[in-house]
Amino acid sequence: MFVRSAMKSLRETISVNYDTSLEETLERLKKSQIDGVPVIQDGRYEGIVTFNRIYKSFFKSDMTDKVQFLKETKAGDIAYQKDVTVDKEAVFETTLLLVNDAPLVAVVDEKEQCIGIITRADILDQFQSAFGMRKTGVRIAFASSETEGRIARLAKIAKSFHENIISLSTFDETNQNVRRIVMKIEKNENIDQFITKLEQNGFKVLDIKEM
Repeated sequence: MFVRSAMKSLRETISVNYDTSLEETLERLKKSQIDGVPVIQDGRYEGIVTFNRIYKSFFKSDMTDKVQFLKETKAGDIAYQKDVTVDKEAVFETTLLLVNDAPLVAVVDEKEQCIGIITRADILDQFQSAFGMRKTGVRIAFASSETEGRIARLAKIAKSFHENIISLSTFDETNQNVRRIVMKIEKNENIDQFITKLEQNGFKVLDIKEM
């Protein structure tokens, strides 16, 4: 999956200009009930302004009048994360680490023009989808040695039991020769036989949970 598949276009995005006052920026944040907005100047991305950034900037400023500060300070003056952007052709997973310090990531083209954003909520939504959280089923966590063809073997077993796999993810373990696998399948009557078959084929079942 690529960024372009989950991004919001600039036309769908609430943004502010570089010269927009913090007073107006704050009003837009409150009205739209969002944590942050991208700052745009002549189509170029100039950073992000958030609630937290506004409050911190006021306390760090020399001004003692909050109203004056909000009226006289521009969004561009306190924008941050200007250099944290992503290309629309980037794989979606790259966005995960980029939202550690901000509620959104700007998507820019080769001319550094802002064409949209990916929000933290968008990223969470996509990962929920990847783990099959929108469908009820049985979540099975198990460990497997790092051997060639283990996923193919798993798929073959699932097919023999006519299991419908909702999601499948693998994770690194501390032991480099072992990998953890989490699979979610639709609930059916032969789940016990399926688990037994997995264990007979070298898959150590760690947890089974209906969810």
